Amino acid sequence: MTRILTKNILGREAMDRKRISVSRKRQITIPVKFHEMLGIANEVDCYIKDGALIIKPISPEFTGEFAVEILSDLVAQGLSGEQLLTKFTEMNQKVRPAVELLITEADKTALASHSQDKFQEIFNTDN
Repeated sequence: MTRILTKNILGREAMDRKRISVSRKRQITIPVKFHEMLGIANEVDCYIKDGALIIKPISPEFTGEFAVEILSDLVAQGLSGEQLLTKFTEMNQKVRPAVELLITEADKTALASHSQDKFQEIFNTDN
């Protein structure tokens, strides 16, 4: 890995840089060092900013989804300190998979309850 020193606006940041190849399927491999430094789990956000492709890790335990509710419940259970932090992290990691499961089940229910007759009624396809 090539270490290239660059400075940000404040003049105090060193940046690691590595040239990587793109496969025929448009896939890239994130270097192990970057993967570990960023704590990448199963997903990343990918977007374009100022002409650059930005790949940003998604940290499921710190997404903030339902964080206040989880913390309130754990505090009410009398947890504090390291015990609170450990349990909060554990509980917060379960939120996203649970929400995704609910969405999947809702989609299945919605599809099952909409017959072709209902589709035609809504969109008036009998004309």
